[in-house]
Amino acid sequence: MGFLFVVSQAQKWVAEKVRPGDIVIDATAGNGSDTLFLARTAGTGGTVYAFDIQSEALEQTRNRLESEADGESLAPVTLVHDGHEVMKDRIASAHHGKIAAIMFNLGFLPGGSQAVITQTPTTLAALDAALPLLRSGGILTVVVYPGHEGGQAEADAVLAWASEIEPSLAQTVVYRFPQKAAAPYLIALNKR
Repeated sequence: MGFLFVVSQAQKWVAEKVRPGDIVIDATAGNGSDTLFLARTAGTGGTVYAFDIQSEALEQTRNRLESEADGESLAPVTLVHDGHEVMKDRIASAHHGKIAAIMFNLGFLPGGSQAVITQTPTTLAALDAALPLLRSGGILTVVVYPGHEGGQAEADAVLAWASEIEPSLAQTVVYRFPQKAAAPYLIALNKR
């Protein structure tokens, strides 16, 4: 058996930190894969916020939640049609500092227009907003995609951001397949 793909590794690490009843964020709803995972993991007593700037992505997420739940008890999901950089303003203030996990999956909507991609300035603003929302022991994961136009610059910026985090604030790690320079990779942070 080989190593887990980066998205699966992100979910594995998040599953180790999130407990039923927790508050979690999917910063990039996309096709809803991480949103569904977070709703299952947080359970009925939990809360999920899912952000995306594309109404098509939020519709795909809503459809995935409805079709793949299979009668499971999921956390309620608030779909937020806005950029992840405003998450601090869109998350209930009572939840600030109490978020167990925040997941980012950068790039473009699978099957959607590749002209609409996450942007480095808003991604960095979102990461800055996310850090104080996390509780002590909370996890932040970012899957970056250097293989598409603009992706390498964004990946480099996220890596630089993570590298500059004070070790007293959080521990950071990179999970990457070095033989494939253009392959997606994972940058994660565990808040102290």
